[in-house]
Amino acid sequence: MSEHTSTGEPPQYDVVVVGGGAAGLSAALILGRSRRRTLVVDAGEPRNAPAAHMHGYLSRDGMDPAEFLQAGRREIAAYGVEWTTGQVTGAVREIGGADGFVVTVNDGRLVRARRLVVTTGLLDELPAVDGMAERWGRDVLHCPYCHGWEVRDQAFGVLAHPVLGAHQALIVAHWSPDVTLFLHTAGPLPEEQGAQVAAAGIEVVTGEVAGLAVEDDRLTGVAMADGRVVARDVLFVGTRMTPRDGLLTALGAATRETPFGPFVAVDETGRTSVPGVWAAGNAIGAQEQVINAASGGYRAGVAINMELIMEELDRKVAATG
Repeated sequence: MSEHTSTGEPPQYDVVVVGGGAAGLSAALILGRSRRRTLVVDAGEPRNAPAAHMHGYLSRDGMDPAEFLQAGRREIAAYGVEWTTGQVTGAVREIGGADGFVVTVNDGRLVRARRLVVTTGLLDELPAVDGMAERWGRDVLHCPYCHGWEVRDQAFGVLAHPVLGAHQALIVAHWSPDVTLFLHTAGPLPEEQGAQVAAAGIEVVTGEVAGLAVEDDRLTGVAMADGRVVARDVLFVGTRMTPRDGLLTALGAATRETPFGPFVAVDETGRTSVPGVWAAGNAIGAQEQVINAASGGYRAGVAINMELIMEELDRKVAATG
């Protein structure tokens, strides 16, 4: 990517896509095919990097996430889309009523964009249990739709969620008849959940979890603070999911409350409350899987191209009027 034009001004793009995951690449693909000069700025921090495979994406089930992204980069390049490594640290509206934004990259580069697509994802914060981070994405898991089939019928452990309680245990019990719920620091279950847990045949273990038992690079059990070790093959946990939405909120994007905390509000195309700014993927919702993120990016790309077409036509009409 060139840093400046021949006049010394920042290069001008129709669209800058912030984030190079499934949502960002999908938006860039549609924009490139729509003959829009597009730049993808990617910080290289995909949420599913710890996982060896991604699942539930028709025709790409079981694909290595890194291979998926590489394929996407090759595809967008075929349509003239530019891709660069970096982190967007700010974006401000053009001064003087100009069309679009000035975008700052962390190495000091400036670029101009008529529209922005923000697909910066979210950060998973794991419970503070020794050894959990090292097993994350391997045999410490969070989503049965992503990994349930691969670990079906094994001995599951589930760490109770401080707010949702046994909800995750009740769901993953569909994939295995052997499920143990560790209350850890969650406290007693509500009466209704307790009845559901009993009906599902889920064993409940009280007491705080201290760490994980690992042998030959595989999880073998959950170690309790009182010294017990409960044999388990897999541990499901709920993470604290924090959207990486600093750029969006700095621009003034409105948020909405969800069971997982506040996320930026968008319409069906990904349009935020900020004119000219779209968002897609996990930046707008905790449950946006890879296939949902790609769909959201597609919709954003189409909507942006349509808006730019109408804007350009309006200018032509005004110029000839």
